Amino acid sequence: MEEIKKWIWQHEKYPEFYYHDENIRALLSQVSRSTGKLEGAISALNDKTIHTLVMDASINEILQSSEIEGEILSRDSVRSSVRKKLDNTFDYSNDSSTRHTDGLVELFIDSSYNEAQLTHERLHGWHSILFPTGYSDGHKINVATYRLDEMSVISNRGYREMVHYVAPPYKQLLEDMNRLLDYINHTKEDPYVKSSIAHLWFVSIHPYDDGNGRIARAITNYVLSRELGLDHKYYSLSTAIRLERKGYYAVLEKSQNLFYNRTFDFTTWITWHIHIIESAINISLTQIKIITEKTKFWDRAREFTLNERQLKVINKVLDIGIEHFEGGLSTKKYASMTNTSIPTAKRDITQLIAYGLIHQVEGSAGRNTRYDLTVLDM
Repeated sequence: MEEIKKWIWQHEKYPEFYYHDENIRALLSQVSRSTGKLEGAISALNDKTIHTLVMDASINEILQSSEIEGEILSRDSVRSSVRKKLDNTFDYSNDSSTRHTDGLVELFIDSSYNEAQLTHERLHGWHSILFPTGYSDGHKINVATYRLDEMSVISNRGYREMVHYVAPPYKQLLEDMNRLLDYINHTKEDPYVKSSIAHLWFVSIHPYDDGNGRIARAITNYVLSRELGLDHKYYSLSTAIRLERKGYYAVLEKSQNLFYNRTFDFTTWITWHIHIIESAINISLTQIKIITEKTKFWDRAREFTLNERQLKVINKVLDIGIEHFEGGLSTKKYASMTNTSIPTAKRDITQLIAYGLIHQVEGSAGRNTRYDLTVLDM
């Protein structure tokens, strides 16, 4: 009896990743326009603000890529590790980094700034950074070398095991990885499409015992950075993926399984991946808007002496973004945020209104009175 072919690596056309060019052309135009908006927004910023944006994107990429896989890192530790590498003014007396977060920053910088060709040895170096102890979740794994056994992606639902994917036999790994590296290093293709295919191809080969998802995202960073230049440094792809993690695993599983992907067509995966890049750019544009609003606000507010409560509330609203501050600012919310009394909150708010830093929302009154920060165009 002929063996049933269920996984993409069993298809006769593998490793060709077919897609309908006309279906993604409009998406490529859209992401190109968004990149142009990002470049325009960045050009209006000063060097200090641009540096802050790059730092934040770097920190978020490292944090979110780990969180997608269930590893929660300390933001303070990652921030210290990033600043040690990217900020010449870093104060070592307040260093809260760890060897692990230092290593993750090394991986991020190498994948995002080093344009040298990708090699087996370089990938192994990234893998050793992810698992410096040689263990994952208490289990000994092969580190800095490709897996030496068959591999399946399995989850447990009660007493039932769900097989989501079976990877190619380990004996064909080296041949598969040679093809992938040749594709990444030498193929001339649209960078957004190329990064999408490289990501899918790598996780489909599943060459390591663990850490394949994180290295796949590092490869995506590498491709985009190498072929698009510095623009990529201003946004975090993993942040956008983390917000749509369920969709990430769903579209990945359907792309790898021939039961769903009978026509061996990867347009849906590439479309989803480009959408994620577009989302990451838009998140960065929102962050730039928040930074700009904060700068404008504090340029006006510096002439006034504000107490700690006022500073805390204003910074909170500005960090979230004025339009995203759910329900607006009320006296009760102000009192709760500052752990103070309603009368004290009212006095603080009255003073901020007198300074022209906040205003009462039109149409709100009584117990439903709401306030917004006053941000003027400058």
